[in-house]
Amino acid sequence: MPPSDAVTGAASISLPLTQEDQARADLYALCGSLLLKAPDAALLAALAGADSLRAQQEGQPLDQAWEKLVLAAGLIDADAVKEEFDGLFISVGTPLVNPYASHYLAGFMHEKPLAALRDELRALGLARSRGVGEPEDHLGALCEVMRVLIAGTPGSSGMPRRPLQTQKAFFIRHISPWQARCLDDIGRAECANFYRHVAAFAAAFFEVEFQAFEMEDDEEQADADASIELQ
Repeated sequence: MPPSDAVTGAASISLPLTQEDQARADLYALCGSLLLKAPDAALLAALAGADSLRAQQEGQPLDQAWEKLVLAAGLIDADAVKEEFDGLFISVGTPLVNPYASHYLAGFMHEKPLAALRDELRALGLARSRGVGEPEDHLGALCEVMRVLIAGTPGSSGMPRRPLQTQKAFFIRHISPWQARCLDDIGRAECANFYRHVAAFAAAFFEVEFQAFEMEDDEEQADADASIELQ
């Protein structure tokens, strides 16, 4: 399930895409791309020249992680990153890191978490692209699903973006329970140089997402309480 062409969509309601949501979708797309394959020279150059995350407050963990990732992208070449990526995720035997939900939640690949995910993807009208070998519960693929839920897919036959509650439900069920352990394993790996910063950035971003979803719940509860008081 690679970035940009990972899914096909079913009909849903049409929702406007805000600037904030576009930024969220872009960050999910970046995390997905970096976790699914080693960045090429063009992506590294784009990262090295990227601006600060102006929408965030200066000095916050996400901003700090972003600045370190940008700096690391400017200090390493594509060949070195490819070697690092292969050392982390590619192996004839067992890789150093298996970034799959089933591995972290069930202890084995292709277990119940993957089956549950596939059921939900079918319900959402999403499917793995033909020719893609990675199981759908790869953390990078899950980031790509979040991108599609937030921003939809282009074209007349594309999938409209989904409501925030759908985004939250998917994140809480399929990403939140295990991502921290996976990213910690990536960051602690002895060969992780560039990917140590990728893991730190993804962890900080996911924490922002989790907090935002929690705030949304608090606001909904406050509105419900106010409505009860007015009755």
